[in-house]
Amino acid sequence: MNKIALVTGANKGIGYTTVKMLAEQGMTVLLGSRDEQRGQQAAQQLAQQGLDVHYLHLDMEDSSSFTSAYSYIADTYGKLDILINNAGVQIESDTWQTNTTESIPMEILRKTFDINFFGMVELTQKLLPLIRKSEAGRIVNLTSILGSLEFHATPGSNTYNTKTFAYNTSKTAVNSFTIHLAHLLKDTNIRVNAAHPGWVQTDMGGKGAHLTPEQGASTSIMLALIDDDGHHGSYLHNDSILPW
Repeated sequence: MNKIALVTGANKGIGYTTVKMLAEQGMTVLLGSRDEQRGQQAAQQLAQQGLDVHYLHLDMEDSSSFTSAYSYIADTYGKLDILINNAGVQIESDTWQTNTTESIPMEILRKTFDINFFGMVELTQKLLPLIRKSEAGRIVNLTSILGSLEFHATPGSNTYNTKTFAYNTSKTAVNSFTIHLAHLLKDTNIRVNAAHPGWVQTDMGGKGAHLTPEQGASTSIMLALIDDDGHHGSYLHNDSILPW
């Protein structure tokens, strides 16, 4: 059987490109999206290119969609080889250079964590039994260099003045989840890592970004295809290890 991969938040941007690049490796890829119309359209676009891509409804704020996804994957494939937790939002500011710590409404903080962190954790917990059935399971958590506490605390670093509080701290939480999950699975055949895609030309990245979606997806692809003796419990951008 082909490897089965799932990418969340994948109807556009880095997620869509990640789906395409995995499918080009000969995998069966499930394109997760909360918007059924856009998700179906994105999956059909890739399927028309001869790629084995299928839409899967996933809403990171609706745990019932996680249960449905588990049932579908279990009944259809019996396992999951690769989970790329790509879905994420930055909804607190139109500029990355604003310190929102004092001004961010609690509902925005909670919504950001619900999507970027709590949803990711719950979905991973739900699907982990299927990943354990893989001969070489891979979990890639999309984070950001903005999750690095060391960089945030160091004057002069590239991220020192970027203090979008909800987004940054949600990605720090993702990093912590990665460390804890990697420890849990250290004696298994599953590799768990956190991937920083870089500053990518997407709706979130904005017009000033200098990386293409293909370049942004490259770290996720590397970690999805990593050897059994490769990185585990690491925080990477391409081949560079970042400080937590």
